[in-house]
Amino acid sequence: MNSPLPGTPVRRRPMKLNTLVTLMLSAVIVLVLLSVHMFYFFQIGASTRGQLEDKAIAVARTLAKSPEIQQALALPPQQAQLQPIAKAVEESNNLLFISITNMDGIRYSHRNPELVGKHFIGADIEPALRGNEVVSVNQGSLAKALRVFTPVYDAQHRQLGVVAIGISLDAVTDQINQSRWSILWTILIGTLAGAVGTFVLVRVLKRILFGLEPYEISTLFEQRQAILNSVKEGVVAMDDRGDVTLVNQAARQLLSDNVASGIVSAERIYDASVINHHLQEVLASGRARRDEELNVNGRLLLSNTVPVRSQGRIIGAVCTFRDKTEISQLMQRLSGMVNYVDALRERSHEFMNKLHVILGLLHMKNYAQVETYILKTANNYQTEIGFLLEKIKSPVIAGFLLSKINRASDCGHRLTISDASYLPDSGNEQQMAALITVLGNLIENALDAMHEQTEGEIHVMLHYQNGWLSCEVSDDGPGILPEHLATVFDKGFSTKGENRGVGLFLLKQQTEHLGGSVSVESEPGVFTQFLVQLPWDGGNQTA
Repeated sequence: MNSPLPGTPVRRRPMKLNTLVTLMLSAVIVLVLLSVHMFYFFQIGASTRGQLEDKAIAVARTLAKSPEIQQALALPPQQAQLQPIAKAVEESNNLLFISITNMDGIRYSHRNPELVGKHFIGADIEPALRGNEVVSVNQGSLAKALRVFTPVYDAQHRQLGVVAIGISLDAVTDQINQSRWSILWTILIGTLAGAVGTFVLVRVLKRILFGLEPYEISTLFEQRQAILNSVKEGVVAMDDRGDVTLVNQAARQLLSDNVASGIVSAERIYDASVINHHLQEVLASGRARRDEELNVNGRLLLSNTVPVRSQGRIIGAVCTFRDKTEISQLMQRLSGMVNYVDALRERSHEFMNKLHVILGLLHMKNYAQVETYILKTANNYQTEIGFLLEKIKSPVIAGFLLSKINRASDCGHRLTISDASYLPDSGNEQQMAALITVLGNLIENALDAMHEQTEGEIHVMLHYQNGWLSCEVSDDGPGILPEHLATVFDKGFSTKGENRGVGLFLLKQQTEHLGGSVSVESEPGVFTQFLVQLPWDGGNQTA
């Protein structure tokens, strides 16, 4: 395991998902169950006590309506013989006592026979002697009890006495505790069900999240966002319902201002859209579309659109694309460097041949001829290479023009650079690529136009002034017909056959993209001249 660097704060590893979910759900379940328990604890206590009160009142009312008791209250306590009746009811209903009194509060029955004939203890009987049914908690000759008092009336509704029934508070507590045990079982069952549910939920979540922890998911998301926004390729993703779910920063720039946020509807993609159409088609067919050219907002994009599959099912599609102009510029830049190297290689071989000639003349001691040959060679160098390097300060453009001079010579024609030309070097890659595109296409078109001529001349002039470069390329070829001048820059237009007509289109596109302009003049059979104006970062250099 890698140890942290000295001085680097140790990041505390976050809690695992199963532990976090288990603790959270356990806390919720325990809190809910405790709340329910506390609620029912008091609810069941009150309910149980109320049931016992109702039971005592029912027994007391039943005894109060008994004719035997009503008749017995007319006799003295010792002659009434209510003790057996009270004892039987007391035992059958698990009561602490049943005490029947007359209107003077004298007992006719009691658990302790010795207290029969004596006055009832407790002032809570007074309301019952006045005809009111009373429930109270008090202590008399026995333990503290829940006591119920019910008046006894005769047939003429004259009060004869009171039936007092007592239930021990210990019995009340026992009854309440028995009722509360059912709550504890409910809590235990609920806890078990919650634990099983938590276990199942954690397993399901882990399966959905592919076994990743939350902090791992957040890290992957941050890395994904950083990667998507750092790549130069535009990325547009679509789900299986046809909704665009992702557009990275490069895609927003390539699609101009038509995409405002990372989550947008498919209709917001530019041009209703070529991108949208490709994504929809790949979703429907399941077949990838690779290395296709798209024209979006005047830009040529090179795109790859592939379906996204999960468990054998297509769940979306992703389109990646890049500005083909950039690729073309890089290729042209590379081509310019290769041409420069080739030109230097050719000159190197030529220079070696000249050295061999000089060496041979020296061996023959023909010093006059050596002097003449060296002067002639120096003049040719000054005329061709020295002049070019003096006027064209960019090595890439100079090498490019040298290669075109050699190519024109190989084709039997002549390429000349105007004496008035001057081109300072530029650090702007787009401007360099655009100029290579301009010169390459115009010179090649001129050579193609003059392929049937035995001799022809192409004239190039590059003039820099005040941040602008004027590039003029003319030839004495067959020229362009007047009716073709208006369409010569259209994509696909060509008089040379099919699958042509891209060069001048790219030339105009790149020139106008930089803010420049291009125009053409031609007189059939006499000349053709193209004039291109380009912004040029030439610094403060002047001709």
